[in-house]
Amino acid sequence: MSIAFVREREGGEAFEDLPDRPVSPHPNFVTPEGLALIDAELDRLHTEHAGLSPDDKASLARVNRDLRYWTARRNSAQVVEQAPGDVVHFGSTVTIARDGGAEQIFRIVGEDEADPARGTIAYVAPLARALTGKQAGDTVTVAGHDSEIIAVR
Repeated sequence: MSIAFVREREGGEAFEDLPDRPVSPHPNFVTPEGLALIDAELDRLHTEHAGLSPDDKASLARVNRDLRYWTARRNSAQVVEQAPGDVVHFGSTVTIARDGGAEQIFRIVGEDEADPARGTIAYVAPLARALTGKQAGDTVTVAGHDSEIIAVR
C-alpha cells in the first residue's frame, strides 16, 4: 500500500484515507428511476456501514468515500420527467439504424444511471447529444458514422 493513503490520527492510530470520487461538472439530471437507484445505493451503503467493525479501516474508508459521493449526487439530483412527444430529449428511448442497418435501442438518462450494455446512455454522451432535438427520419453523424433515427418513445 502506498504511504500516500495512510495518515496518522492523534494517538498514532493509522487509517485508510481514500480520495473522493470525482463528481461530474455537468448538471445532475436524473430520471425518477435514477433517483430511486441513488436512494437504494445510499440505503445499501448505510446498512453496510452499520455492519462494519470499527477495526476494518479499509472497508470503512471505502464506504465513507462512497457515502460522500452518493450523498452529493442525491443532493444535486434534478429529476427530469419524461416529456411526451416525438422529439428526442432526456428520458427518450430512441431506436437508431447504424451504418450497415444494425438497429440499436437506447434510453437517454443521467450519468450515474447510464449503462450502454443495458441500453442506457448518459445525456452528455456524444451520441445522446447528437440525437437530442431530432426526430424519427433524421440522420446524425457521430465519430464519422451515420445513424438514422427510426423511432422515438
